[in-house]
Amino acid sequence: MMRNLLILIAGLLLGAITTAYFLGAPRGQVLPGVPVRPPDPTVETTGTVAVTVDEKFFDSLLGTIFRQLGPPQLKLSQLPSGYQEQTPLQPVAFQISPCSDVLVLNPEGGNVKTGVRFTGGKITAPLAFTGSYSVLTRCVQFKGTAKATVDLSFDQAKQTVFGQLNVEDVTLDDVPPIVSSLVTAFVRKTIAEKLNPFEVLQVSQLALSLNVQASGGSVKARVKDVHAEVQEGSLKLYLTYDFSAEKK
Repeated sequence: MMRNLLILIAGLLLGAITTAYFLGAPRGQVLPGVPVRPPDPTVETTGTVAVTVDEKFFDSLLGTIFRQLGPPQLKLSQLPSGYQEQTPLQPVAFQISPCSDVLVLNPEGGNVKTGVRFTGGKITAPLAFTGSYSVLTRCVQFKGTAKATVDLSFDQAKQTVFGQLNVEDVTLDDVPPIVSSLVTAFVRKTIAEKLNPFEVLQVSQLALSLNVQASGGSVKARVKDVHAEVQEGSLKLYLTYDFSAEKK
Protein backbone atom coordinates (compact mmCIF):
# COMPACT_ATOMS: atom_id res chain seq x y z
CA MET A 1 0.00 0.00 0.00
CA MET A 2 2.76 2.41 0.98
CA ARG A 3 4.73 1.50 -2.19
CA ASN A 4 1.70 2.19 -4.41
CA LEU A 5 1.14 5.52 -2.66
CA LEU A 6 4.77 6.53 -3.22
CA ILE A 7 4.54 5.61 -6.92
CA LEU A 8 1.34 7.66 -7.22
CA ILE A 9 2.94 10.73 -5.63
CA ALA A 10 6.10 10.33 -7.70
CA GLY A 11 4.06 10.08 -10.89
CA LEU A 12 2.04 13.19 -10.10
CA LEU A 13 5.18 15.18 -9.30
CA LEU A 14 6.94 13.98 -12.44
CA GLY A 15 3.93 14.78 -14.61
CA ALA A 16 3.56 18.27 -13.17
CA ILE A 17 7.27 19.11 -13.42
CA THR A 18 7.64 17.73 -16.92
CA THR A 19 4.49 19.49 -18.16
CA ALA A 20 5.71 22.81 -16.82
CA TYR A 21 9.11 22.25 -18.40
CA PHE A 22 7.76 21.34 -21.83
CA LEU A 23 4.97 23.91 -22.03
CA GLY A 24 7.48 26.61 -21.22
CA ALA A 25 9.78 25.50 -24.04
CA PRO A 26 9.87 27.13 -27.50
CA ARG A 27 7.47 25.74 -30.11
CA GLY A 28 9.98 24.01 -32.34
CA GLN A 29 12.07 26.12 -34.71
CA VAL A 30 11.34 29.70 -35.63
CA LEU A 31 9.43 30.12 -38.88
CA PRO A 32 11.74 31.26 -41.70
CA GLY A 33 11.05 34.50 -43.52
CA VAL A 34 8.25 36.92 -42.68
CA PRO A 35 4.67 36.17 -41.57
CA VAL A 36 2.10 35.91 -44.36
CA ARG A 37 -0.61 38.54 -43.82
CA PRO A 38 -3.95 39.24 -45.54
CA PRO A 39 -3.71 41.53 -48.59
CA ASP A 40 -3.85 45.27 -47.97
CA PRO A 41 -6.66 46.78 -50.12
CA THR A 42 -4.87 50.16 -50.14
CA VAL A 43 -1.74 48.75 -51.79
CA GLU A 44 -1.36 48.49 -55.57
CA THR A 45 -1.71 44.85 -56.71
CA THR A 46 -0.04 45.15 -60.13
CA GLY A 47 1.92 42.01 -60.95
CA THR A 48 -0.09 39.85 -58.53
CA VAL A 49 -1.76 36.53 -59.29
CA ALA A 50 -4.04 34.50 -57.03
CA VAL A 51 -3.81 30.77 -56.33
CA THR A 52 -6.71 29.08 -54.53
CA VAL A 53 -6.61 25.72 -52.74
CA ASP A 54 -9.58 24.18 -50.95
CA GLU A 55 -10.09 21.62 -48.21
CA LYS A 56 -10.81 18.86 -50.75
CA PHE A 57 -7.29 19.27 -52.13
CA PHE A 58 -5.76 18.54 -48.72
CA ASP A 59 -8.24 15.72 -48.09
CA SER A 60 -7.07 14.08 -51.31
CA LEU A 61 -3.40 14.72 -50.51
CA LEU A 62 -3.60 13.30 -46.98
CA GLY A 63 -5.76 10.40 -48.15
CA THR A 64 -3.06 9.41 -50.64
CA ILE A 65 -0.38 9.60 -47.94
CA PHE A 66 -2.33 7.41 -45.52
CA ARG A 67 -3.30 4.84 -48.17
CA GLN A 68 -0.10 4.55 -50.16
CA LEU A 69 2.66 5.56 -47.76
CA GLY A 70 1.09 4.65 -44.43
CA PRO A 71 0.39 6.77 -41.34
CA PRO A 72 3.23 9.18 -40.47
CA GLN A 73 5.18 8.05 -37.40
CA LEU A 74 7.02 10.48 -35.13
CA LYS A 75 9.53 9.35 -32.54
CA LEU A 76 8.41 10.81 -29.23
CA SER A 77 10.72 13.45 -27.82
CA GLN A 78 12.88 12.42 -24.88
CA LEU A 79 13.64 14.22 -21.66
CA PRO A 80 16.72 16.43 -22.12
CA SER A 81 19.87 14.97 -20.51
CA GLY A 82 20.23 17.96 -18.21
CA TYR A 83 16.68 17.49 -16.99
CA GLN A 84 17.27 13.79 -16.39
CA GLU A 85 20.19 14.58 -14.10
CA GLN A 86 18.19 17.11 -12.10
CA THR A 87 15.34 14.81 -11.02
CA PRO A 88 15.70 11.61 -8.98
CA LEU A 89 12.28 10.47 -10.20
CA GLN A 90 13.39 9.84 -13.78
CA PRO A 91 15.14 6.47 -13.23
CA VAL A 92 12.06 5.15 -11.44
CA ALA A 93 9.72 6.29 -14.20
CA PHE A 94 11.76 5.20 -17.20
CA GLN A 95 13.97 2.30 -16.16
CA ILE A 96 11.86 -0.20 -18.15
CA SER A 97 11.11 0.73 -21.76
CA PRO A 98 9.36 -2.02 -23.77
CA CYS A 99 7.43 0.57 -25.79
CA SER A 100 7.99 1.84 -29.31
CA ASP A 101 7.84 5.42 -27.97
CA VAL A 102 6.23 6.53 -31.24
CA LEU A 103 3.37 8.94 -32.01
CA VAL A 104 1.34 7.78 -35.03
CA LEU A 105 -0.89 10.20 -36.94
CA ASN A 106 -4.04 8.40 -38.07
CA PRO A 107 -6.65 9.27 -40.74
CA GLU A 108 -9.34 9.55 -38.09
CA GLY A 109 -10.22 8.72 -34.53
CA GLY A 110 -12.61 9.85 -31.82
CA ASN A 111 -14.98 11.41 -34.38
CA VAL A 112 -12.10 13.58 -35.61
CA LYS A 113 -10.71 13.36 -39.14
CA THR A 114 -7.11 14.45 -39.64
CA GLY A 115 -7.02 17.26 -42.17
CA VAL A 116 -6.79 20.95 -42.90
CA ARG A 117 -9.75 23.27 -42.45
CA PHE A 118 -10.30 26.90 -43.47
CA THR A 119 -12.94 28.57 -41.36
CA GLY A 120 -13.52 31.66 -39.27
CA GLY A 121 -10.54 33.39 -40.86
CA LYS A 122 -8.15 30.75 -39.52
CA ILE A 123 -6.32 27.70 -40.77
CA THR A 124 -6.90 24.80 -38.40
CA ALA A 125 -5.64 21.23 -38.38
CA PRO A 126 -7.58 18.56 -36.46
CA LEU A 127 -5.33 15.56 -35.71
CA ALA A 128 -6.06 12.00 -34.65
CA PHE A 129 -3.24 9.95 -33.16
CA THR A 130 -2.22 6.84 -31.24
CA GLY A 131 1.04 5.91 -29.57
CA SER A 132 2.83 4.38 -26.63
CA TYR A 133 5.26 5.62 -24.03
CA SER A 134 7.07 4.07 -21.07
CA VAL A 135 5.87 5.73 -17.88
CA LEU A 136 6.23 4.50 -14.29
CA THR A 137 7.87 1.18 -15.29
CA ARG A 138 5.07 0.22 -17.66
CA CYS A 139 4.05 0.82 -21.24
CA VAL A 140 1.18 3.26 -21.58
CA GLN A 141 -0.81 2.86 -24.79
CA PHE A 142 -2.64 6.05 -25.65
CA LYS A 143 -4.88 7.51 -28.30
CA GLY A 144 -6.47 10.87 -28.69
CA THR A 145 -7.07 13.95 -30.79
CA ALA A 146 -5.57 17.40 -31.02
CA LYS A 147 -6.57 20.75 -32.43
CA ALA A 148 -3.90 22.96 -33.95
CA THR A 149 -3.81 26.29 -35.75
CA VAL A 150 -1.44 26.97 -38.64
CA ASP A 151 0.75 30.06 -39.13
CA LEU A 152 2.26 30.82 -42.54
CA SER A 153 5.46 32.61 -43.49
CA PHE A 154 7.25 33.44 -46.75
CA ASP A 155 11.00 33.13 -47.19
CA GLN A 156 11.88 35.16 -50.27
CA ALA A 157 15.45 33.84 -50.46
CA LYS A 158 14.23 30.24 -50.47
CA GLN A 159 11.14 31.12 -52.54
CA THR A 160 9.06 28.96 -50.21
CA VAL A 161 5.91 29.38 -48.11
CA PHE A 162 6.34 27.62 -44.75
CA GLY A 163 3.80 26.54 -42.16
CA GLN A 164 3.89 25.96 -38.42
CA LEU A 165 1.48 23.87 -36.34
CA ASN A 166 0.54 25.37 -32.97
CA VAL A 167 -1.16 22.71 -30.84
CA GLU A 168 -3.88 24.32 -28.72
CA ASP A 169 -5.84 21.38 -27.32
CA VAL A 170 -5.01 17.73 -26.69
CA THR A 171 -7.66 15.20 -25.67
CA LEU A 172 -6.58 11.72 -24.53
CA ASP A 173 -8.81 8.64 -24.36
CA ASP A 174 -8.53 6.03 -21.60
CA VAL A 175 -5.24 7.35 -20.21
CA PRO A 176 -4.75 7.07 -16.42
CA PRO A 177 -4.95 10.52 -14.77
CA ILE A 178 -1.57 9.88 -13.13
CA VAL A 179 0.22 10.15 -16.50
CA SER A 180 -2.27 12.21 -18.52
CA SER A 181 -0.44 15.53 -18.12
CA LEU A 182 2.89 13.87 -18.88
CA VAL A 183 1.69 12.22 -22.10
CA THR A 184 -0.04 15.45 -23.19
CA ALA A 185 3.24 17.34 -22.76
CA PHE A 186 5.15 14.78 -24.82
CA VAL A 187 2.54 14.90 -27.60
CA ARG A 188 2.72 18.70 -27.78
CA LYS A 189 6.52 18.73 -27.77
CA THR A 190 6.83 15.97 -30.37
CA ILE A 191 4.49 17.65 -32.86
CA ALA A 192 6.24 21.00 -32.40
CA GLU A 193 9.75 19.59 -32.81
CA LYS A 194 9.21 16.94 -35.49
CA LEU A 195 6.75 18.71 -37.83
CA ASN A 196 7.69 22.40 -37.62
CA PRO A 197 8.40 24.18 -39.81
CA PHE A 198 7.01 22.41 -42.91
CA GLU A 199 6.90 23.43 -46.56
CA VAL A 200 3.50 24.54 -47.87
CA LEU A 201 4.40 25.76 -51.34
CA GLN A 202 7.63 26.22 -53.31
CA VAL A 203 6.80 29.34 -55.30
CA SER A 204 10.07 28.91 -57.20
CA GLN A 205 8.09 26.40 -59.29
CA LEU A 206 5.81 29.29 -60.29
CA ALA A 207 8.63 31.54 -61.51
CA LEU A 208 8.32 32.83 -65.07
CA SER A 209 10.85 33.04 -67.90
CA LEU A 210 9.69 34.31 -71.31
CA ASN A 211 11.73 34.78 -74.46
CA VAL A 212 10.78 37.93 -76.37
CA GLN A 213 12.38 37.39 -79.75
CA ALA A 214 11.03 40.61 -81.24
CA SER A 215 12.88 42.59 -78.59
CA GLY A 216 15.95 40.39 -78.60
CA GLY A 217 15.82 39.42 -74.96
CA SER A 218 13.92 37.67 -72.19
CA VAL A 219 11.70 38.58 -69.26
CA LYS A 220 11.88 36.86 -65.90
CA ALA A 221 9.51 37.07 -62.95
CA ARG A 222 10.28 36.05 -59.37
CA VAL A 223 7.87 36.08 -56.43
CA LYS A 224 8.78 38.92 -54.06
CA ASP A 225 5.80 38.85 -51.69
CA VAL A 226 2.99 36.54 -50.59
CA HIS A 227 -0.31 37.38 -48.89
CA ALA A 228 -3.09 35.01 -47.86
CA GLU A 229 -6.83 35.27 -47.35
CA VAL A 230 -8.68 32.52 -45.50
CA GLN A 231 -12.15 32.00 -46.93
CA GLU A 232 -14.76 29.49 -45.86
CA GLY A 233 -13.48 26.16 -47.13
CA SER A 234 -10.52 27.53 -49.08
CA LEU A 235 -7.28 29.49 -48.90
CA LYS A 236 -6.37 32.14 -51.47
CA LEU A 237 -2.67 32.97 -51.87
CA TYR A 238 -1.71 36.23 -53.58
CA LEU A 239 1.71 36.05 -55.24
CA THR A 240 3.30 39.38 -56.20
CA TYR A 241 6.00 39.14 -58.85
CA ASP A 242 9.12 41.21 -59.42
CA PHE A 243 9.83 41.49 -63.17
CA SER A 244 13.23 41.89 -64.79
CA ALA A 245 14.45 41.86 -68.40
CA GLU A 246 17.75 41.35 -70.12
CA LYS A 247 19.04 41.62 -73.68
CA LYS A 248 20.58 38.59 -75.33
